[in-house]
Order: sequence, then structure tokens, then C-alpha cells
Amino acid sequence: MSPRTWPSFPVDAETLLEASRQGRSRAYAPYSGFKVGAAVLASDGSIHTGCNVENASFGLTVCAERIALFSALSAGAGKPLAVAVAGKEGIPCFPCGACLQVLAEFNGKMAIVLDNGGRPVVYGLEELLPLRFDLGRHRHES
Repeated sequence: MSPRTWPSFPVDAETLLEASRQGRSRAYAPYSGFKVGAAVLASDGSIHTGCNVENASFGLTVCAERIALFSALSAGAGKPLAVAVAGKEGIPCFPCGACLQVLAEFNGKMAIVLDNGGRPVVYGLEELLPLRFDLGRHRHES
């Protein structure tokens, strides 16, 4: 797995990463103390942020990446092109498997931007989740 270059999107990787850091400031993480922010860049050029929201019933906790994605989708912003994720300052915070699967549902080639020592590093979603579940593939098998 190696970082890739930022595609020619309407917003640069640093701007998207900064938006995810702002999202992190709104995280609700009283149980773990692990605050995460995310920002999704949509094809219309808009940025939609999210933060993790914990719950005393841990299974009901929702990750920042899914909240940002759902915000973009509910706003009708178009195809998600990239997501930036910010956890602890300067340390890459890779999306969990559940978030990768949900992101892949809408764009399996999405760019994933992480904070690496204060600078953005970019991966392709397909690098992080190379063998995602695809119901369409299973429907056509006999």
C-alpha cells in the first residue's frame, strides 16, 4: 500500500483535511476520548463534515466518515469523490472496515486523505478495501 497523488479535484487535499479537523472539534466521544472528524468532497465541489458520535450502548456509535457521507448524500451533493479523516493530530486515522464498505457503496475508487505528521497523505479506497462485499456480484452467481 503506497500513497498516491491527489487527483484534479476542485478542492486540494489540505483543504479537505482541514475541514476534517474542524469536524473533529465537534466529536462526541465521552467514553473513549477518541475524537474523529471527517470531510467528504462531493462532485459538485461541496464539502460535508462529520464527527464520531458515541453512545453508552457502544454498538450504536457512528463513525465520522459515515456521518459526513450521509450528510453529503442527504444534501444531494452528487457523487462522493474523496473523504479526509482526522483523528489524533498528525497520526493517520484509517477508516474502519464498516466505513470503508459504506464508502465503497457510493464510489469504490474514492480518494482517502489522512493526516500524516500534519500533512495530507492520499490512498485509494480500493487499496484499503481490495475485496469489498458486492451484493450485485452475488446475485448473478448460480
